[in-house]
Amino acid sequence: MDDSEQKDSLRLELEKKAIEAFKIFDHEDNDAVDCRDIGPIVRSLGCCPSESELQTIISEVEDIEPSSYITLEKFLPVMVRILEEGRFLSSTYDKLLVAFQFLDTDNKGYLTQDELTEILQKHGL
Repeated sequence: MDDSEQKDSLRLELEKKAIEAFKIFDHEDNDAVDCRDIGPIVRSLGCCPSESELQTIISEVEDIEPSSYITLEKFLPVMVRILEEGRFLSSTYDKLLVAFQFLDTDNKGYLTQDELTEILQKHGL
C-alpha cells in the first residue's frame, strides 16, 4: 500500500468514526444534531478542546445563519480535518505516546508480549 492509499484508508476510517459518533446524537435520524451535542461528539472521538476551541469548531460547522442544529454534511469535513491534524489531543495521550516511543526502541510501532514482559520485569513491576 503506497502513501496515498494509506492516507485514503486513514481518512475513510476517520470519516467512519466521526459519522458513528455523530449518529449516536442524531436522535431524529435526519443528519443533524443540536449544537450543544458537538462537545460530547468531539470528546468521544478522543479530542479535548477547551470551551473557546469548541466554540470555534461550532462556528466552523454552523450554517451562514446560525441555528441550534449542526448538519453531518458541515460537521464531517471539519471533524475529519481535526482528527487528521491531531488537534485537541489530551495531554495524557501525548504523554503515553512519548512513553511508548521511548519503550519502542526499534521504532516498529508496537511492542511484543515478550518485550513488554521484559520491560516490566526489568523495572520490578
